[in-house]
This record gives sequence, structure tokens and C-alpha cells, in this order.
Amino acid sequence: MTLTALAINCTLTPSPDASSTELLLSQVMTALGEHDVTGSTVRLVDFDVRPGVEKDMGDGDEWPIIRERVLAADIVIVGTPIWMGHMSSLAQRLLERLDAELSETDEAGRPILFDTVAAVAVVGNEDGAHHATAELFQGLNDVGFSIPAQAATYWNGEAMHTTDYKDLDETPEKVAAATATLARNTAHLARLLSEGGYPAS
Repeated sequence: MTLTALAINCTLTPSPDASSTELLLSQVMTALGEHDVTGSTVRLVDFDVRPGVEKDMGDGDEWPIIRERVLAADIVIVGTPIWMGHMSSLAQRLLERLDAELSETDEAGRPILFDTVAAVAVVGNEDGAHHATAELFQGLNDVGFSIPAQAATYWNGEAMHTTDYKDLDETPEKVAAATATLARNTAHLARLLSEGGYPAS
């Protein structure tokens, strides 16, 4: 069974400029491909996603376009850079917009994201990856996503230095291993949920 994944890049860097978060997400998507998962990436900063907690904030809000892709995916990967020790403001906005899904249920009375699996990728040249991962995992789980074991990969460079993940000559072994584990466990859980989801409410 082929599964679908959507990677949401919460970098502050608009396309087409290079993004370390984009690089790590592309590596996650490649690893997922080894488990019969296909998909695409969306860079949130390229869209006019309005602040708010509704499905559609109106007045040109482009979140509904992304929301459709989230709901169609079996797996959602959220990627964020670290700024001042925290996830990006766009990652926070993503969680706020997903809050609307708490009131949406399927025909069995369950939140509509129950059978969708989520994972996280974090990059930065300062500390904060564990903090950002914890915040994202809690928020994603609150709105209904299922979180697999060890479903996070990250890279933090040396504090106060200017080397970015995209500047590295090769992928660090530990990052590659974490990415492989993320892909394996995420695809496994998504496949199990696609074959038999959570009980009805």
C-alpha cells in the first residue's frame, strides 16, 4: 500500500532561496520513499496564511489550500528552524490554524486527524531542538495526530557560529540514523492506522 506524506516547511526564508529546513525535509521524504510513501513539500512562508484559529479566516487567507493537503495526507512532517531557542513563528501559526480541527469529526465521531501520523524535523545553529520538538509534538497530538516512537530528526550546529545545515559537506551519521528511524516508524504506524483506525467515540 502506497501512503502519502505532506512536509510543511516552516522556514522564514521564501522560495526559491535555499533553506536548511528544506534540505532536512527532503532527506526525510527520501527516507519515507524507501517505505512506499510518496508526497510533496509546502513552504508556509510562500502563502498568505492569516493569523487565527478558524478553518478559513477569509479576506484572501490561503490556509484552506494547505488544509486540504493536510487532510488528504496519511503523514504530515513539520519542519522548523530554531530562532532564539524556539521554533519559528510560522510553526506556531501552523499549530494555531490546526486548532480548528478540534471541532471537526468523522462519521464515527472521532476527530478527523486521528488516523493521520505526524513527525518533526528541526534545524538550527543554536540549542533548542528538543524544546521545539516537545512543543510541536504536544500541539500536534492535541489536535488529533498520532505520534510514532522517535518520530523526530534534528541538527543543531555549534552555538554562535554561522554554519547552517545546508552548508555541511555531508549529512552527519547521527542525523541520517534519526531520519531513517523517523521514516521507518512513521510509515509503519501510518500503514497500521490505514488498515484499522482508532475506535469510534
